[in-house]
Amino acid sequence: MRAIAVGAFRADPALVEIPKPEPEAGEVRVRIEYAALNPSDWQATQGAPDDGPAPRVFPMVVGVDFAGRVDMIGSGDNRFRVGDQVFGRVARPNAAGGGTYCDYVSVPQDSAITVVPPGLPLRAAAALPSAGMAAAQILEIAVLRGHESLLVIGAAGGVGSYLTQLASARDIRVIAAVRGDEHGRMTELGAAVTIDITDRPLEAAVRESCPDGVDALVDLVSTTPDSFASHATLVRGGGIALTTRGVAGGAALPAGVTGIDFRLEPTPVLLDVLAAGAVEGVLRVPVDIELPLEKAPQALDRNRTGGARGKTVIVL
Repeated sequence: MRAIAVGAFRADPALVEIPKPEPEAGEVRVRIEYAALNPSDWQATQGAPDDGPAPRVFPMVVGVDFAGRVDMIGSGDNRFRVGDQVFGRVARPNAAGGGTYCDYVSVPQDSAITVVPPGLPLRAAAALPSAGMAAAQILEIAVLRGHESLLVIGAAGGVGSYLTQLASARDIRVIAAVRGDEHGRMTELGAAVTIDITDRPLEAAVRESCPDGVDALVDLVSTTPDSFASHATLVRGGGIALTTRGVAGGAALPAGVTGIDFRLEPTPVLLDVLAAGAVEGVLRVPVDIELPLEKAPQALDRNRTGGARGKTVIVL
């Protein structure tokens, strides 16, 4: 089958041919129709920590999110049937049998995979798992219940776009920090304030909207403890500063600000909730661009440079 893979850490992703996986007991094999790009995809190719204890196997197929149809069932009881439209996130990324930038993937039937509900296109379903689940879980961790302020650094990307919508639905005042003119799009997603950090200093703009600081910060971009700590100075005492980049532990945060390193915990139940929201129109799926599989390496490079707008979907 076709796959986008790397032969070693820090190697360039390339289109290769590898054997089709065979589902083991309790697994389903999915014929992938769409995969979605996440920053963690290219980070994994650089040797960044993965999402589990499974050893990495080369060639390492890139990607974790998928949508497609079940084409084979492993032995034993199974909650799926051949032909089911499904979507989800692989349970063991970057290991044998993992990776979704490919024609087929085998996943445990009790992992983060679920049936696509009527009314949800597979293209949209593929763009939901990692970014959507992360946004929902981040909001729960931040314990924001409404009438509070949330600063999102990197709000124009997949996680930020979903987080802005989910927070706004709770009547939380979202301050979206982005690169470039995204005011119209972020306003449509529910942001109360949009700050173009290439046009004006972030701190001055945030203080203008929240003189006493924001109640919570979600930093989706800072890769060093110092940059994260700098953004955390915009959080009021008693507030929360959360990062998705694993740098909170080494950051010297302001007194009274709680630092959190976020780690995604995928569940099929959460996938069902997000899918229902998308079908009902409560949650918009912000697909930025759609590309064929052979263009995936260029899409990864584009994402690495920053400034993502919504989700990139790969068509198999």
